[in-house]
Formats: sequence, C-alpha cells, structure tokens
Amino acid sequence: MSEFFPGIDPIRHAGPEASGELLFRRYDRDKLVEGRPMHEQLRFASAYWHTMRNPLADPFGVGTACMPWDDGSDSVENARTRVRAFFEFLEKCSIDHYCFHDRDVAPEGDDIAESERNLDSVVEELAAQQSRTGKKLLWGTACLFVHPRYMHGAATSCLIDVFAHAGAQVRKAMDVTHQLGGGGYVFWGGREGYTSLLNTDMKRELDHLARFLHMAVDYKHKIGFSGDFYIEPKPKEPTTHQYDSDAAACLNFLREYDLLDHFKLNIETNHAELAGKSMRHELQVASAAGALGSIDANMGTPHLGWDTDCFPGNLYLATEVMLEILGMGGFTNGGLNFDAKRRRESFEPVDLFHAHILGMDTFSAGLEAAAAIRADGSINDFIADRYASWECELGRSIESGAASLDDLHRHACESGEPNIPSARQERLEAIMNRFING
Repeated sequence: MSEFFPGIDPIRHAGPEASGELLFRRYDRDKLVEGRPMHEQLRFASAYWHTMRNPLADPFGVGTACMPWDDGSDSVENARTRVRAFFEFLEKCSIDHYCFHDRDVAPEGDDIAESERNLDSVVEELAAQQSRTGKKLLWGTACLFVHPRYMHGAATSCLIDVFAHAGAQVRKAMDVTHQLGGGGYVFWGGREGYTSLLNTDMKRELDHLARFLHMAVDYKHKIGFSGDFYIEPKPKEPTTHQYDSDAAACLNFLREYDLLDHFKLNIETNHAELAGKSMRHELQVASAAGALGSIDANMGTPHLGWDTDCFPGNLYLATEVMLEILGMGGFTNGGLNFDAKRRRESFEPVDLFHAHILGMDTFSAGLEAAAAIRADGSINDFIADRYASWECELGRSIESGAASLDDLHRHACESGEPNIPSARQERLEAIMNRFING
C-alpha cells in the first residue's frame, strides 16, 4: 500500500475515448512526435512550492489544502518527509522533472549557517530520491521575496546588508542546484522593482541588479555549473512595477549590462497575460533573440487581473506554445514546469493528480496538433509567400545593410504603387482549428 497517496495507482495512458478518471487520454510518454518521444518533447516538471507547500489560502480565507503527510511543523524532519511524498507523487504521475525554491524544501534557520545546514539535510533526501527514481531537477532558485528583510527588494534593496544576504542565499541555492544536477537556475525578481518612484533611485537599483547577476555568472564558472541561467519576466505583483516586466524589457536589460550571453528567459503564461501580451508573443520575442530557455506552464484568469496560476487547460494556447517550441528545435535544458496551483476548493490530495493530468493531457494534445500543423505546411507556406517579395536583390541588400534611402527612392519610383494582398487571418485561424479539433 502507498505510504502517502493510498489507493492511487500510477497514472496510465488509456486513449482519447477512455472512460473513468485518473488516467491520461492524450499523454502517451513514449509516442514519437517529430522523431522524439512525448516525454522528451514536453519535459514536464512539477513545482514543489505549489504541489507540496501551497496551503490554498487566499486574501479572504485560510488554507484549505489537505496534506496528511505533513505534520504542520517547520522541522527539518517534516521537510524530509515532504520530499518522500513528493517523489511518490512524481512517480505516480509519470513526471520526470521538478523545480524548487530553497525555502520551499527546507526551513529558514535563525542565521545563515543554520539555514544552510537545514538545506543540506533536505538536499541529501532529494539526492537520495533522485537516485532511487531517476527523476531530475529541471531548475532551482532562491526565494528572495517572502522574508521581511526583502521588503525593499533583494538585489535591488536600498540596504547593502540585504544585498549581501541575498548574495549569500543565491550562492548556496546555486551550490545545491549544481549538486543535484539541475538543468538550470532561475532568477525571478519578485520584489526587484518599486512600489513608488518617490523613494526610488531606479538607475542605481538597475546597476546593482546587474552587478548581482554578474557575480552569479562568476560564481557559476567558479563551481563549474553547466546549466542555463534564466530570467523570468513579470510586470507587477507584489511590486507596482517589476524591472523584468516582459521579455523585451529583460532582453534590453541583459544587452545594456553585457549579460545577454549568459542568460535565457523562463516565460510564464500568466505573467505574459499580466504584461498585456500573448504567451506566443513573449515566446517569439525570446526565441528571436536565441534566448527562449524554459516555460512555466499555467494560465491566468484575465478578468481578475492578478496572478491566479491556474493549471493549463486551453488547447489553442497549448498548441501555440508547442508550435514555438517545435519551431526552435525543442527544449534543451528547459521544459514545461507546472507553476500552477489547484483552486482553493480543490483541496484533497487526489486533486493534485487531477490538476496535473489536465495540464499534461492539454500539452500533449497541443504537441500533436502543432506537429500536424507543421506537417501540413499550409500556414508556414502562406507566411513564406507573404514575404516572398523580399527574395530579390533589393531585399537582400536591405537585410544585409547595404541599401540606402536613395536605393529605396529609385525602386519606389520605378515600381509604382504596390499591389497589396490579403493577410487571410480568418483562413489561417480556421486551419489552426481544424487540427486542434481533429
């Protein structure tokens, strides 16, 4: 009998027409899609902070989550027990990867030394469970936003002592991510921004953030960590404005401070929505710069206006995401991390399975639809034809930087008024729908 999730068998693939619950209808982990198994194309990960630590509280009520394996204490032993429960969940849900913050997995101590000892003890359990199950760490990170010391920011704090504490915490989090074989390390600036410009020196804070990231790059080389560094954009909440507000802002910051060669982006759907962008827009901005690294797979609730972190169930959105991932050749070190939480009313342990099955089947369907759209070729052919006029001597001259305004003037005078074709948007949307609903 299961120790932590009794009565729940490993989730199996049963096919689209299957009846019953706690099964995959679309996720067939070894099915080949564009030459690679589904599990390699999707690289699913579970977020430790939501799966094991989120009490499902909201601003109007206490937590409702039922977690019988958790004794409610902040002890290291309870933290190690959570790890064992988590890995049983990963095994039963057929999820190959996970992600964590340092403070999710281990309690903070009274000082840095005690916090590091606590983390080392839990990392020992994580390593043992990885060895037992073959599960892998997709990426690790440090929680630099919950403790009151970070109320003014961490790497952007007005206080040098806080900046130093943040550096010490990131140093240790990088150490354990490296120790666990993590594929990457994420910097999410939860409080790296401002609430009011009346008390903020923005230029100095941005300079300090850049220096902090350069220190992290130096330390990465020092310890031999070969994983990717990720910046995760979000425009606001808890700050009024967050410096890594969207993909373009992140890329501009990285270029300005000579960090672009060292970082990729971890794009989250709900954060893109809060920034007033579509997820596909954010993915294309990152991909065009060669900086799309990983994805936090969730959904928002747009009419509410805050970070609701819903599990993804939108087939159209999942198809768009997978079109971008397949278009760049697939993931390398990154993957689809379910940075998503159950609704407060879905509080029983079995709801963890229902939620992840929803997300995994949604993205599996999106993967297959995206592969079919690519194989059909109609949309890509239309886009290529739409830009065909650029496949000429003048087009090549413009794109290489050799053409001048005089050249454009001469061509415009010779060619006369342009013939403008239709963009056929509705036709292309119908093609998308045909494969998504097929």
